[in-house]
Amino acid sequence: MKRFKTNTFILELPLVVTPGDERQLLARFEAARRLYNAVLGEALRRQSLMRESKEWQKSRILKDRKERSATFREISAAYGFTSASVSSFGTNCKNEAGWQDRLGAHEAQRIAERAFTAVESYGIGLRGRPRFKGLSRPPHSIESKTNDTGIRWKAGTGCIEWHGLCLRAKLDPSGKDEYLLDALRHDTKFCRILWRVEKGNRRWYAQLAQEGLPPLKHQTGLGKVGMDVGPSTVAICCGQTAELVSFCPTIEQPWKEARKLQRALDRSRRATNPDCFNPDGTWKKGKRQTVFSNRYKKTRNELAEAERRLAAERKRSHGELANAIISHGNTVQSERISYRSFQKNYGRSVKVKAPGMFIAMLHRKAESAGGAFVDLDTRDLKLSQYDHPTGTFTKKPLNQRWHVLGDGSGIVQRDIYSSFLAYCVEDNRHHPSHINEMWADQEPVLRQSGWYRKEPASGDAKAFPPVHPAERVGCRRSPASGHSPDAVAATREPGDPAGLDFRTPCL
Repeated sequence: MKRFKTNTFILELPLVVTPGDERQLLARFEAARRLYNAVLGEALRRQSLMRESKEWQKSRILKDRKERSATFREISAAYGFTSASVSSFGTNCKNEAGWQDRLGAHEAQRIAERAFTAVESYGIGLRGRPRFKGLSRPPHSIESKTNDTGIRWKAGTGCIEWHGLCLRAKLDPSGKDEYLLDALRHDTKFCRILWRVEKGNRRWYAQLAQEGLPPLKHQTGLGKVGMDVGPSTVAICCGQTAELVSFCPTIEQPWKEARKLQRALDRSRRATNPDCFNPDGTWKKGKRQTVFSNRYKKTRNELAEAERRLAAERKRSHGELANAIISHGNTVQSERISYRSFQKNYGRSVKVKAPGMFIAMLHRKAESAGGAFVDLDTRDLKLSQYDHPTGTFTKKPLNQRWHVLGDGSGIVQRDIYSSFLAYCVEDNRHHPSHINEMWADQEPVLRQSGWYRKEPASGDAKAFPPVHPAERVGCRRSPASGHSPDAVAATREPGDPAGLDFRTPCL
């Protein structure tokens, strides 16, 4: 497949689908499911024959990497295990089945390429063995290769056309959605039709792959932003800003309610499928659940809808926080972190907050804003251990949330200090002279926000304020122009650190 070399962004539009249109769409998705299974089985067969050949076994012991790769490509071509060969097989299957009125050549090729990619990734160990798609696991999307044939977006009519089907997109009737208008002005590379289950009903959408960068909904800043990411919080430091913000503050995971639904599903499964369980109540190996009662389906849909709403709110909250960070600077610097380790050690928190998903979104938004997301080397920098006054590294336990400066000048919140050090990193190195200059400008900001305090740097426990685990995580709102610090202090609630407003939901 020809790869596009220009930037691409996705614009999603809901579709108006009548019952008659839905029947045709479901018939085409069923044809896509059967075609995917046929191509997947053929690709697995060709891969198995190729790997069992003597030529392949001899090529594995070659020491020259270029020679070995060239030999593998020749053997793959000889056994027909290439993207072009598998796509041709998929097109022949579609034609012999008589599905010309359901799937076009481009849709069939994309389905075949998807199956070939899954088998190829399995062959090199990037993923497990791909599974065939059954009636309970149908495909959720079909896409074309270009906007000229197959699934096409007609900008003049605002509809998706696909082999006789005309599906109207739901657009803003007032015409005041500036983002939508700007996005539709870009050229469309290809289209995709997909469906999701929302509130127990199937909803249809169109995704347009638009050429270029997406229009900006928010103000974008210039410069660097230092960031320190935790399982449930993120510390930000740049210029006149120092924040410790919680991920997804609007999400409250209903653990108790979800557990009740899961127990109800288990009781229904045991009552309707007694042959799947051993006398001691454990599941029989190799058995599959075959009976699904109506109450089981209703409970399962209820649990899925609750998780869907949480995922939608999580994505919205991540986008709001990412936009706020990009508004301070389009170059974000943060330590390279193992999010798989987060999952192992802080499973429940990561399930609710999803820090890895936030980093992926921030990475994409920073590049769209003309900047970059810089991964700093954790082993060399050790931001959580470094002390810039002395230039030494000292390990600290996780429950110690405040860092005592080596020169005895005070204490600073640990995550905020790590984000400040990330903000000062240049060429993936610590530069003490540069850090001292930046600290002179950043110290008043940290003192005003309450993250830096003049405390005796002794081993006494009084040197560490009792803020863990009840440490208040909030966002600071900078004073508006024309307001003096005294006027802001007069409106501050008693007991709140200077410069913090915990009623602010975001940056």
